[in-house]
Amino acid sequence: MMLGPELLGPGRLLDLLRPAAGDHPLDRLLFEWRLPRVLTAFVVGGLLGAAGAIFQGIFRNPLADPFLIGTAPGAALGATLALLVPGLALFQAVSPLLLLPILSFVGAFGATLAVLLLARIAQVRDTAGLLLAGVAMAAFLGALRSYLMLALADETISLQVVLSWTLGGIQTPFWRELGYIALASLLLLVFARRLAHGLDVLGLGDDVARNMGLPVERFVVVATLLASALVALAVTWGGTIGFVGLIVPHLVRWTLGPRHGPLILASALVGGILLALLDGLARSLLPPAEIPLGLLTALIGAPFFMLILARRSRQ
Repeated sequence: MMLGPELLGPGRLLDLLRPAAGDHPLDRLLFEWRLPRVLTAFVVGGLLGAAGAIFQGIFRNPLADPFLIGTAPGAALGATLALLVPGLALFQAVSPLLLLPILSFVGAFGATLAVLLLARIAQVRDTAGLLLAGVAMAAFLGALRSYLMLALADETISLQVVLSWTLGGIQTPFWRELGYIALASLLLLVFARRLAHGLDVLGLGDDVARNMGLPVERFVVVATLLASALVALAVTWGGTIGFVGLIVPHLVRWTLGPRHGPLILASALVGGILLALLDGLARSLLPPAEIPLGLLTALIGAPFFMLILARRSRQ
């Protein structure tokens, strides 16, 4: 909360947090803008961190990331449609407030399921092939989203507004909306934690998992469904933010080990802290301008991705 175009020192922040500071000029800045945004960044980062841990378990590949395998681009495509064509007759029965998360979820789940189905049709057995299919899907969906932005943007919907959202940036909700977001995120994380044992078993291989009583195909669909919901909610309030789901599970796995029980919850916690810090930097590095959050995560995540590739090649 100290970071932003106007920096607040620790002493000044503590003064503002006192009940007697309610009439301070910066009180509105802190409680109506910065605090909701910091909490939203924490929630979005937690969702992406947990989703990354789940996808790495599904694909059995530590390089799997919601951004790289097409899930986040799929959610972004759905959200772009919601932003650019809110008046379509097909959507008139749906509240505009619900349209964005619904289409984000449909795009995220559809993209991930398409990758898994295409890999099955092509008889891709190795996880590296699955990951390459996801990268190809992400590129295709990104190109399709760019075309829609150029074709559908008009004078009522600024292309720059949609573009800035797709580059990643935390939206600041009202307190009531933040309560809904937090409640939905908590419920999703509770269900995500219940996937832990199945993901541990799945990591032993399909045949071993079946022998241990895990319905592999159904479990993968359910896990994909839940992880897609996590990504969709994150994209709705944070835009397209890459590499958080890649970096965070690795950091946690190096510390706590590979078991998905602690991994999923700790990834949510670390992801939330990381994104809240990066969002503060995005708001304060070039005031009064704001750096797109997706650019900051890419600057950190791309070298991290190359480091993982180098480690794997040496092994």
